[in-house]
Amino acid sequence: MFVEHPDVSARDAIHVLFVGKVERKGEEPNPDIEPWVRSDDLRTISLEALVRMKLNAFRDIDRVHLRDMISVGLIDESWLEKYPLTLRLRLSELLNDPDG
Repeated sequence: MFVEHPDVSARDAIHVLFVGKVERKGEEPNPDIEPWVRSDDLRTISLEALVRMKLNAFRDIDRVHLRDMISVGLIDESWLEKYPLTLRLRLSELLNDPDG
């Protein structure tokens, strides 16, 4: 994480994930950021890669973000086949109980 000052909370930090790095033992490595997607004048990662990162980390804030994506119809049951079993189970948990 990057913070501007040592007394700043982690909530105010920028969380950096490295491509290919396993964040937690026994988990999936973070996905590659290529191919990237162009949106107006911005380059960003694909939604599939973002969802994979969120499922990998699976912190409270990641689950909130995933539930938001579910609620607006960005991801649904058809996404389950895109991910390995561990991540599929996490996504299924959120799809089955979107309100937490």
